[in-house]
Amino acid sequence: MQFQLPKRYKLLFDFSIWFLLFSLLLRVLFLTWQFSDVNHSFVGLLKTIFYGLFFDFGVLSFVWLISTFYMLLMPKRWIGSIVDKFFIYIFFTLTVLIFVFTFFAEITFWDEFKCRFNFVAVDYLIYTFEVVNNINESYPLVILIPSMLLITFGILFLFKKRDSFLQVFSTKIPFKTRIIPFVITLLVAGFYVTLIKNSDAEWSENRYNNELSKAGIYSFFAELRNSKLDYETFYTTLPKEEAFAIVRAKLGNSNSNFDADSISIRRTISDSVAREQRPNIVFVLMESMSANFMREFGNEKAITPFMDKLAQESLLFSNLYATGTRTVRGMEAVTLSIPPTPGSSIVKRPDNANLFTIASVFKQKNYQCNFFYGGDGYFDNMNAFFGGNGFDIYDRGRGSILSDAIKAKRYNVTDDEVTFENAWGACDEDMYKKLIQVADKYHAEKKPFLNFVMTTSNHKPYSYPDKKVAIPSGTGRNGAVQYADFALQQLFEKSKNKPWFKNTIFVIIADHCASSAGKDEIDVANYHIPAMIYGANIKPQKVQKLSSQIDIFPTLFGLLNWNYESNFYGQDILNANFEPRTFMGTYLKLGYMKDNELIILSNQKKNNFYKWDKTNNDLNKLPMNQEFLKESISMYQTADYLFTHKKLEEK
Repeated sequence: MQFQLPKRYKLLFDFSIWFLLFSLLLRVLFLTWQFSDVNHSFVGLLKTIFYGLFFDFGVLSFVWLISTFYMLLMPKRWIGSIVDKFFIYIFFTLTVLIFVFTFFAEITFWDEFKCRFNFVAVDYLIYTFEVVNNINESYPLVILIPSMLLITFGILFLFKKRDSFLQVFSTKIPFKTRIIPFVITLLVAGFYVTLIKNSDAEWSENRYNNELSKAGIYSFFAELRNSKLDYETFYTTLPKEEAFAIVRAKLGNSNSNFDADSISIRRTISDSVAREQRPNIVFVLMESMSANFMREFGNEKAITPFMDKLAQESLLFSNLYATGTRTVRGMEAVTLSIPPTPGSSIVKRPDNANLFTIASVFKQKNYQCNFFYGGDGYFDNMNAFFGGNGFDIYDRGRGSILSDAIKAKRYNVTDDEVTFENAWGACDEDMYKKLIQVADKYHAEKKPFLNFVMTTSNHKPYSYPDKKVAIPSGTGRNGAVQYADFALQQLFEKSKNKPWFKNTIFVIIADHCASSAGKDEIDVANYHIPAMIYGANIKPQKVQKLSSQIDIFPTLFGLLNWNYESNFYGQDILNANFEPRTFMGTYLKLGYMKDNELIILSNQKKNNFYKWDKTNNDLNKLPMNQEFLKESISMYQTADYLFTHKKLEEK
């Protein structure tokens, strides 16, 4: 006897056809958007569509599971009743509206990140104030919201006209007939939940094909389930004794004295017998400031005139790379001097207070450490991290409070101190003014200071005070870059007249690049960031050694002739024993590069070895180098081990 799906399920069937067509349309849109970057061979496109369809069916299986469960429970005599109609109309309308909203959200997410929903989308659920305001300032909601409602009610009207609802309400089927669709759907949904990972869509060496092969909703819930990644479960490992021995050999030299504990990198750095210098430090972590925005690195648009001038007067690190693609990765790199561990940045993880950070070193030298942020530092857990690790906080508090366990002082940047503000916070100029005010205070108290400021203006919606730069506010990235450069110039101009200026070192570095998207697993060029040190007794020089964001403070400590306790992976770039290498990662991929050779560790315990062609930014696959692989594994495995086993904490 052949089983035929009863007409009671016609609405569900019609919805499925609509979803598959819309999902295909969205996939074609993204494919067209990135056509020059994708593998558009016939086989490549066919596999992309096939994988995409497979994951779309995964999304539908959960819609069917909820729907068939409802139909299973609804008594036969109530089918077509007011109660039945109420639940089906409400559920159908909300489901269509949510899916239409998701399609729109995927377009805006792709516009910014060039990928399907990932951990960033999950994070955005937490920080609704900044995200909602950013969307409101970046996109024409007055058009988008009515469009979503219009599409939703258009679909509702179309299905009603096709008699989909009529057949649902007029077909009374017995309980035993309803069991079969529910059981089949339950098995299919169970198959996807237990056996299919989102990473199974990553069949290609081309990252764009992999992203197109995914389904946005499936990706979102996969990230929601996998917000934490256990290194030993998902990545290739070595015996921990071997891994630590490799790392200690790489970090050690004649001036490093390691602790007796072999499962540790804690050591004393004794690089100098010269007199220690203790200048004030102003550390500027610049939002999304890619190296290729500067004329120094080939840009011809003249949007960073001050930074280009500063580069000629500074110690410039011209071959330095960010560890990640988000602000919290940059913060993690410079404060903890650690490679990027898989999953969320340590800045966002629980139990991240009282760690050994740069503040630990500065506190040993009797410095006052301050952190400045133009928004509410609740965002991305910044206040908890910096406040829990030795910094006082200056931010635009919007009602969030610090935990009682955090003893740091928090100061609100008041409304009368803000001349311009967008979704992400006060403009860079306003925060630099606050920084100078605090510098004046500690100079008057004869206390050296570390003022660490995180800028915000170079971020969508790219808005900033009017008539400050030639490019009008809100018109795009170039204008925001130009304003960030202008604001930095104002910081220097206003600081030069201060009595503390001549005894102050300025460190300028980006948190990450403006874009990290590319066709390869890791787009190396999109990790290249500017980094420079300017000020008291710093001789201008261009350092071309390959280096990492994690090296910036160890290098500064070397310049200051500091002997100090270290629990850092970063090293002094200027030291004769420095071995050029860099770290770069995504949420899942972990890269380690030397001599343009790159190992990428993935969360499927798969590892690839590439030669990076700098001229065209291509990765060309090579046979695996086992010794290099061991070194790469050791760096990341030990970093993860130290944090998860609480061995990054202060003594």
